[in-house]
Amino acid sequence: MLSQNDYVLKTVEERGIGFVQLWFTDVLGTPKAFHITPQELENALEEGMTFDGSAIDGFSRVQEADVLARPDPSTFQVLPFHGSGSEVARVVCDISNLDGTPFEGCPRHTLRKVASKAHEQGYTFFVSPEIEYFYFAGNEAGSTPLPLDRGSYFDLSVADLPSDLRRRSVLMLEEMGIPVEHAQHEDAPSQHEVDLRYTDVLTMADTVMTTRLVLKAIARQAGVVASFMPKPLAGVQGSGMHTHVSLWRGEQNAFSDPSDTAGLSVTARQFLAGLLEHAPEITAVTNQWVNSYKRLVPGHEAPVNIGWARNNRSALVRVPVAKAGRAESTRLEYRAPDSACNPYLTFAVILAAGLKGIEEGYELPAEIDATGTSGRPLPQNLNDAVDAMERSELLRSTLGSHVVEWFLKNKRAEWSAYKSEITQFELSRYLPML
Repeated sequence: MLSQNDYVLKTVEERGIGFVQLWFTDVLGTPKAFHITPQELENALEEGMTFDGSAIDGFSRVQEADVLARPDPSTFQVLPFHGSGSEVARVVCDISNLDGTPFEGCPRHTLRKVASKAHEQGYTFFVSPEIEYFYFAGNEAGSTPLPLDRGSYFDLSVADLPSDLRRRSVLMLEEMGIPVEHAQHEDAPSQHEVDLRYTDVLTMADTVMTTRLVLKAIARQAGVVASFMPKPLAGVQGSGMHTHVSLWRGEQNAFSDPSDTAGLSVTARQFLAGLLEHAPEITAVTNQWVNSYKRLVPGHEAPVNIGWARNNRSALVRVPVAKAGRAESTRLEYRAPDSACNPYLTFAVILAAGLKGIEEGYELPAEIDATGTSGRPLPQNLNDAVDAMERSELLRSTLGSHVVEWFLKNKRAEWSAYKSEITQFELSRYLPML
């Protein structure tokens, strides 16, 4: 039986792969890569690739620059969207120190650490995100985004470019072995959604990164832009990444209890209580940009207050009704994250908050009312979210001091730059009258 390394090397040779991309992710979720030839692949798989971590946001300081990118052969995939000459493949990397120990600035390592903690308690964490995004014409920084369609929820068209791009992207993902549960037009003009089928959390984080790159690549081939900016258009809904989650023990869904009024087990209720209790401090991770908070406003089905509900789509956590006779479909839907988050860190803090609720036996508060106005507010802006993160013991134990301190410094700088910016809103509103 071939080892994973041997399988990768054999596939590269048989498929005539011309280049292999070694992918990794910085703290903000920006994709990074090495490009190597097949001749270098065996050495990369066995020994990793050394690089200067001080050049990557959130990685090493100058005095501890060198780190090692170690490919995970189980993530090997051919990239069919590269249409020039020989084929291109990719392998996702973990970042380690030169002595082989995990590097504390690696988001993938952070997620694996939290997932391992869940495994030690007998759980496997499964995730299914709904990735919303926009198609726009043009790509100039600062230019007004121009939607490519005027559709709304579930609109069906056989002729428009965005629907064709979405269809082509889904077929490309399926060709790469990434199952898509469904795809649709979303509520806002030129807004679309791709829902990924449930899988384990580490695989899903890799998959989210791949999906965003595929959507952007297919759009770029057509001369347009696929944008995951949380709120690119005023007056319409922004792009969330509603994340469905559940814990499993072996073949059993640990969240399911058909005798409960909401269908939730004690484990699920404690996990949900953990999400609600720690929501303010994890929001800087799930919603990491100044623009993220333009989405989290009333009136657009985005959460504003902290609470849970079964039928209120503005709740922070929704409990979808399990299908008849399908108790294993019981899950929670965490609705705060946006599509521009770092999926590794986002899934890590969601899992950590839920596990904390289980470990401490948190009591679940009452379901919110139909208006969704009850409960504590989520942070109103990035500055408030970063303040809550800075006070959080959970975030420091989950992400580590290295990531937390860098993240705080980076986001303080972003907020400072935003505060000093003169916006078009101010010019239009105040210049004529003051």
